[in-house]
Amino acid sequence: MPRVAFTTFAILKKPYGNPEVQEFDDLTPPTFEQAENSPGFIARAKEAPEQSQITNFERDWGRWGKFEVPRFYTGGRTDDTDSRASTLSLWQDLESVLAFVYDGLHRSTLSRRHEWFLKPEWPSYAAWWVADDEIPTWSDACARLEHLHDQGPTPFSFTLRQPFDADGAPTQLRRPAERQAPRS
Repeated sequence: MPRVAFTTFAILKKPYGNPEVQEFDDLTPPTFEQAENSPGFIARAKEAPEQSQITNFERDWGRWGKFEVPRFYTGGRTDDTDSRASTLSLWQDLESVLAFVYDGLHRSTLSRRHEWFLKPEWPSYAAWWVADDEIPTWSDACARLEHLHDQGPTPFSFTLRQPFDADGAPTQLRRPAERQAPRS
C-alpha cells in the first residue's frame, strides 16, 4: 500500500543559536515527539546517534540519504550560520499528515511561524506518494519542493490544499474537525 512522504522547508530569520529564533528551536523536540506519537506516523529522517557535534549537512542520515536543501536556500552550512529548518517524514495517509499539521503543538507553532521565519517565496512543504517499501531521501524532498515551486501541484508533488490520491487523481481533504462534524 502506498504511503505519503512529507517534507517541510523554511528559512529562519537568524541562524540557530540566536535568541530571536531560540523559542522555535526549543519547541522542535516536543513537536517531533508529537509527530512520532501521532496516528498514521511511520518514520522521520533522523541523524545517526552521537552526531550532535557536526552540522546537518555533515551528518549520516542513513536510508534517508545525504542531507540536501532546495535551491531556495542560500544561507550558511555551518553550525554558526545554518538558518534552514527542514523535515522529512513518512505517513500512512494524507489524513494523518493533515491531522498532525493542524493539531496540538504543531498547530500553535505553525501559527507563530512569522515570528521566526522569513516570508517564503517558495513552497514551505510538499507531499507525494511512495511505494510501501520506499524511504524518501533528502534529494527527493528537494526535487519535490522545486517541482512544486516551478509547476504547481501535480501528482509528482502537491499540497494539502490541492492533494492527489495514490493513483494520481485530484482529491479533497477535510481538516479533522470537519471530518468529525455531524451531518445534517
